[in-house]
Amino acid sequence: MGNVKRNSAGVFATMIAVAVLLSVAVWQFYLFVTFKTNGIADTQGGQGHMWVAIIAAVFACLAGFFVFSVFLRYDREDEMHITSAPRPAP
Repeated sequence: MGNVKRNSAGVFATMIAVAVLLSVAVWQFYLFVTFKTNGIADTQGGQGHMWVAIIAAVFACLAGFFVFSVFLRYDREDEMHITSAPRPAP
């Protein structure tokens, strides 16, 4: 059971990291959308914010995939041994 506690702590920390990455992605996308030059909205500027938002969103998706894959894997300690019935003697 000690391994379960370590895994749940790691999953919890990864979920916090996913939330942080998502908030960074949303904030950078907001900065990209509202980018202004001399008080005028500039559609060509702020591309650095766009790329940071895309990269943060991709990392958040990858980390989220790995978090949820932990919930779907089988328990490695519980092995199921399937044996057949002994053959009758001829």
